[in-house]
Amino acid sequence: MPSDPELIRCDVALVGAGIMSATMAVMLHALDPGLRLVLIERADQPAQESSNPWNNAGTGHSALCELNYTSENDDGTVDIAKAVTINEQFQLSRQFWAHLVAAGVLGDPAGFIAQAPHMTLVRGDEDAAFLRRRFDALKPNPLFASMEFAASPGKIAEWAPLLVDGRGSEPIAATFDAEGTDVNFGELTRRYLAHLQDDGVRVIFGHEVKTLTKLADGSWALRAGSVHIKASRVFVGAGGYALPLLQKAHLREAEGYGLFPISGQFLMTDNPGIVARHTTKVYGKASVGAPPMSVPHLDARVIDGQRWVLFGPFAGQSPKFLKSGSLLDLPASLRPANLTPLLNVAADNLGLVAYLVGQLTLTGKGRLAALREFMPTAEAGDWTLVTAGQRAQIIKPKPGTGLLRGGTLEFGTEAIVSADGSMQAVLGASPGASTAVPIMLDILSRAWPNRMDEWTPKLRQMIPTCGTALADDASLAERTLTATAEVLGIGGPSWWIARKSYNENSANRITKTPQIA
Repeated sequence: MPSDPELIRCDVALVGAGIMSATMAVMLHALDPGLRLVLIERADQPAQESSNPWNNAGTGHSALCELNYTSENDDGTVDIAKAVTINEQFQLSRQFWAHLVAAGVLGDPAGFIAQAPHMTLVRGDEDAAFLRRRFDALKPNPLFASMEFAASPGKIAEWAPLLVDGRGSEPIAATFDAEGTDVNFGELTRRYLAHLQDDGVRVIFGHEVKTLTKLADGSWALRAGSVHIKASRVFVGAGGYALPLLQKAHLREAEGYGLFPISGQFLMTDNPGIVARHTTKVYGKASVGAPPMSVPHLDARVIDGQRWVLFGPFAGQSPKFLKSGSLLDLPASLRPANLTPLLNVAADNLGLVAYLVGQLTLTGKGRLAALREFMPTAEAGDWTLVTAGQRAQIIKPKPGTGLLRGGTLEFGTEAIVSADGSMQAVLGASPGASTAVPIMLDILSRAWPNRMDEWTPKLRQMIPTCGTALADDASLAERTLTATAEVLGIGGPSWWIARKSYNENSANRITKTPQIA
């Protein structure tokens, strides 16, 4: 006969063992070691979905190369507000990682973060002129002080020779920032969880949460096979399965939300001749109708100590919300409240539909042609096609009811918190992993408002510029970037040479931010 289910009582149950749940758990454990935390994961090991290094681009998203974080106004000026925000957020993540490295929690940072300069490449005179305006708008900001611009093939070849070899006379332009990073979010997740387990936090693998029920006393009951959990609060960091879980919980704040799943593929190579000559992450311009997550990029990667170059992504279409999900995920998520927003979004994004149809019919020759727009000398025999992660983009409801209720397709990450703070969740995709720390700060302030005064001193010890805009203080920005670069091992002579506003001796005069040291 089957044994009775195990009942676990805790203060916070965290669903999912990816970068989101792991980040929240580490922060909560640091703020209040007395909290009883339990993480529960459907897979038999952590970081198997979007956090896995083979399922994402590994970009430390800081707007150094991503054109979709800047837009052009009607008068030709470039709006950099979103780019600055994204960079500010990434700096908070860097500070948190640096704090944990300095405290001996994460071990050698080389295992999860590496310096990888970020570039933007465009073709043609019109796009080159826009890139120059973008550079001129970003360069004066202290967070982008190390960015360089070039329209000379010779200069671009110094940064990334494979972009220029065999190109001919086609006009190109590029920006380059030596401060970019490549991040293995899977390894970072594993180190987070190892630290938690060493401190007695329970992590349960191989159990999928099937039901979430709000109890009369305000707590939550979770059932996952032979494990039953009673938790005062629940954090759902289950990637594409977050929304289905919120629907099972009948969370009012999630009503009307839908998901639009998109699968992805990359071309990859470990050819020594290619890997040795390409050490940057190069982002280009998205095709008409393509979602921001499908912006093409040629990436230098470091995965488990080995160097690779990846190109993509190539979009596919699957109704699954997770790579290991079910073909019934999309239809099972449909509700009367989200059906109209989903249909309206489809009607409003015909360019995206056309783009996806084109991607589904793309052949090997078509993928090679796309690669050659970045690397003209690419040969098919050097590259292998691999399936990357599954992304579930947010369909966010607009005000209204019935057939009048519209929706918007969101290409970022969104936090949902119940009115009483007892349930929190993260939906969406990029730049989520890179900005996991500020996302958790936002959730903490909304779900635990009565404890923020108590927790703020510790938060500022872990994340010194929390609540401060680095873009408004050039000196603080320089000290902070310098400190985290040194602790994380992503600085060095080439990094300093790239910072044109300082001479060769600047590194010896700038001190670390005391809280990080």
